Amino acid sequence: EIHPQSEEYKGSVNPIGIRSCYDEGKRVAESLCFDYQRIHNTEIRVARIFNTYGPRMLPNDGRVVSNLIVQGLKNESMTLYGNGNQTRSFCYVDDLINGLIKLMNGNIHGPTNLGNPKEITILELAKNISNKLNISENFIFKELPQDDPLQRKPVITEAKNKLDWYPLINLDQGIEKTINYFRNL
Repeated sequence: EIHPQSEEYKGSVNPIGIRSCYDEGKRVAESLCFDYQRIHNTEIRVARIFNTYGPRMLPNDGRVVSNLIVQGLKNESMTLYGNGNQTRSFCYVDDLINGLIKLMNGNIHGPTNLGNPKEITILELAKNISNKLNISENFIFKELPQDDPLQRKPVITEAKNKLDWYPLINLDQGIEKTINYFRNL
């Protein structure tokens, strides 16, 4: 048996960690959907949605994009966790909605990743937002949360090949639109 805190376990999802309800909840939801499909002989679609951002986010939703923009607009220090070198990929909400519509109308029978495969470090994201807000870089670094993944990047090959879907709005465009939304709140 491999203990969740051991070196052999590194990179896997920790089934008893602080994020386990979130991680395991997604897995059980998919499992239940596929059981429902088998039992009731019905069609389902399962989207695995990766980091999505854009207008209409809540200012206090705890997501990195909204946190950094709101802190920057308030001229507060931007909070980064770890050294900021963990990577994420961010999909603009309009692109995600288009992907969901294509998935619903498509014929894919397994889970499908929908997200933007272009990675960026959290530090690069914070610098980008500071630049767009025309403020000096002012970052506070805090301890990386337990079990926080160092990389998140969707593989969207199936969505590209079977749905002809891929994100069209780049991060610079999307961040501009999101900043404008938060400015007008």
